[in-house]
Amino acid sequence: MSFLASLDRKDRRLLLICLSAVVVIAFISAFFARNQNSDDNVVPSSYLTGRHGARAAYQLLQSSGYNVQRWEQSLGDLASQADAKTVVIFAEPIFTSPKDAQAIREIVERGGRVLLTGFMGGALAPDSDVRAPMQFQSACKLTPQGLDPLADSGEVWMVPEAGWGSDQPLDRVEYDCVASAAVVEYDWGKGHVVWWAGSTPLENGSITRAGNLNLFLNALGARDGHRFYWDESLHGEVQSDWFYARGPALNLLRWGLAGIGLLIVFSFSRRRGPLHDYPQPVRTTPVEFLEALGSLYAEAGASATAVELAYERFRRKMADLCGLSGAPKRAQELAEILRRRFPQAGAELEKELADCEEAIASDDLPPKRALNLVQTLARRSEELQAAAKAKRGQE
Repeated sequence: MSFLASLDRKDRRLLLICLSAVVVIAFISAFFARNQNSDDNVVPSSYLTGRHGARAAYQLLQSSGYNVQRWEQSLGDLASQADAKTVVIFAEPIFTSPKDAQAIREIVERGGRVLLTGFMGGALAPDSDVRAPMQFQSACKLTPQGLDPLADSGEVWMVPEAGWGSDQPLDRVEYDCVASAAVVEYDWGKGHVVWWAGSTPLENGSITRAGNLNLFLNALGARDGHRFYWDESLHGEVQSDWFYARGPALNLLRWGLAGIGLLIVFSFSRRRGPLHDYPQPVRTTPVEFLEALGSLYAEAGASATAVELAYERFRRKMADLCGLSGAPKRAQELAEILRRRFPQAGAELEKELADCEEAIASDDLPPKRALNLVQTLARRSEELQAAAKAKRGQE
């Protein structure tokens, strides 16, 4: 049986010629097309799928029920319709005109909330105090400093690209890196401004690391009743997905479409069989993702690691609470310091810290035991922080 025997010999030959031409054009297009999604592209655009892109963060917001959309028009148009329900994300914006800074200022004045990252993002923030970076641009584990919910996002990693001054008394530093502010938030006008020293926590390659995702979601604020805009107007010439196919690739694509058009005109085709839509792929919910991640930790036997992370965070919080420059390494030292600072603390404090220190060194720590220790540290932290707050109120 010959290939496509139902077609006329001339039609079959024309079809094979056109298909061959399309295949050749496809290979040439793939060869000359620019790879905008490579890991070398450092623009955190919601279109890019490379390591530094932010498409995963954008799609996560969509799948999580956020009313989010990209904004590619003039910022002045967005500012004219902004209100207290408007939240705008400016990931590493590129300064193009003083009108951009004025539009961002107007958005905040109208009650909007903005998240800006990087040096240029800080420069565009209202009443900015952005500074040049104080250390080399390398991955840094941030240290929580504030008492706001944003500072309670957990362990955060970032590559700082700028710093923030300390001349503004209303600016609240929520995280720092080597004594340099890395996450800052403040109220301005009727709105709110959140600034990051770098966009690492929302990038594809690092959004799932530690508490980076928590920081991103906490920086956006409440989900319900708000409209979220991911600004792409300050990312150069990005307009749509077709931007990445322009140039030689787009020209070759046009020739390919012309060839397909000729194939349709000069060949004979007929639909065969029933037509129906393809089934929609099942999307994993965030809860299922967390359960899958938890199962991976369970299979790896990482119970001791979870206790170690919780204990490390507890030590840092208690060191800040007691005014220490560095957290004590040993559980006994930490217990003695806390007992002097909070004599009314529960009698089980020393034993709880010793149990945590012992659990960290255990290679076969049961998950239930690890959960109990993490919950104990959380309760103890809340108790001591409440005691410190009450003591400050009495003073």
